[in-house]
Amino acid sequence: MINELYMNRCFELAIKGIGSVAPNPMVGAVIVHNNVIIGEGYHQKFGQAHAEVNAVRNAIDNGYESFLADSTIYVNLEPCSHFGKTPPCADLLIECQFKKVVVSNYDPFPEVSGNGIKKIREAGIDVATGILESEGREINKRFFTFHEKKRPYTILKYAQSSDGFIAPPDSTPENRKISNELSNKLVHQWRSEEQAILVGTNTALIDNPLLTVRNFVGKNPIRMVIDQDCILPKTNLIFNDEAKTFIFNQKKNENQGNNEFIQIDFSNEILNQINGILYERQISSVLVEGGSNLHQQYINLNLWDEFRVITAPIQLGNGIRASDFEGMLIDESKLGSDTIKCYKPITQ
Repeated sequence: MINELYMNRCFELAIKGIGSVAPNPMVGAVIVHNNVIIGEGYHQKFGQAHAEVNAVRNAIDNGYESFLADSTIYVNLEPCSHFGKTPPCADLLIECQFKKVVVSNYDPFPEVSGNGIKKIREAGIDVATGILESEGREINKRFFTFHEKKRPYTILKYAQSSDGFIAPPDSTPENRKISNELSNKLVHQWRSEEQAILVGTNTALIDNPLLTVRNFVGKNPIRMVIDQDCILPKTNLIFNDEAKTFIFNQKKNENQGNNEFIQIDFSNEILNQINGILYERQISSVLVEGGSNLHQQYINLNLWDEFRVITAPIQLGNGIRASDFEGMLIDESKLGSDTIKCYKPITQ
């Protein structure tokens, strides 16, 4: 169980990088000598040092450099074996002459997949793999989905009344608010954790949303809107300079400051086209906030990975119905009077 103990610490460290390291994976590293942690670190920001580098630096700063060759390093994802933004971490572990390397998951990235572990083993270092493998995949569900399915990890989200409506019949930005303030703060946290956020034309027109992170400390996602005929007024808040915005449309490819108009073919399946563009641009996760028609398109094509439903204890009687979907409940919690449920697809 000792391997599981230190791997769980890797997971705790790894998730500190959520929202900051994408499209890279979240990785933590723990260095152990005689059952004592002498160094640890995590990948903090895309383009900066990886977890293994930070853990080694931490051990050296703690005065334990001479202990490294007699230590075990735990890392939740296979150390990289190629030059990217930083040098290969596999080379660093070999240079430090670690006694053992313990890994949760193989890296699905083709340039690494198995090569990092092979390189370390060929250097004579003992390597153990598959420690808490399913938990490791869950930590990096965005990264695995992106590389295995060649599309972003996709989260659908809505807030509904207890009788299943997401908005009243004659909705305005004011009367469309269903969930409580605690839930609203949670939604802003969700935004900070994903690379992009998407809405349809009607949601952008009616709600005039900022789609930024305001009630939580974190960076803004790339805002995206589907606007086939470019009908959204330039005064719409989604076009302000607080974040980059993609406008998927049928008329033009054009850059206007922070706003990028991206032309797609609306006579063909648009979501697959959008997913293809996002994959090419290394955008590994998307939060789809609405509306119901857009949600239903994702549901019909089985292009979603998570559905987060906030239910408030109010009844609207009529209005815009929440989307119908079939999913497996994986989590349920309460925030004040609101109930939050998370679902996964029954079949992937």
